[in-house]
Amino acid sequence: MDFRKFVRSFGYAFKGIMTAWTEQNFKSHLLSAGIALIAGYFTDLSRIEWYIVLLIIAIMLVLEMINTAIERVVDLASPTIHPLAKQAKDLAAGAVLVFAIFSAIIGLLIFIPKWF
Repeated sequence: MDFRKFVRSFGYAFKGIMTAWTEQNFKSHLLSAGIALIAGYFTDLSRIEWYIVLLIIAIMLVLEMINTAIERVVDLASPTIHPLAKQAKDLAAGAVLVFAIFSAIIGLLIFIPKWF
């Protein structure tokens, strides 16, 4: 194994994360994650509930990054508007939305019983 390539790959990954930071939707997911973490801190969450909250946050951020990557590749491959390119981008965005909705439902199922 080439150690330099291995270390360089972490640099590329870090650049990808920094690129995600420039995206408005990623920032909104980070804000939501921060609110969930603060709420979790002030709520008596069990260890399993913390694992669930953290896993959902991680998956949400990863999905948003994958969605952004898909959008960039589609824009590169199809600079003009094409119905299939639009569908690919809409499907990726839809996947993020579906997960966001279910994440909110799971969050409500975890937090609401502890608050009321």
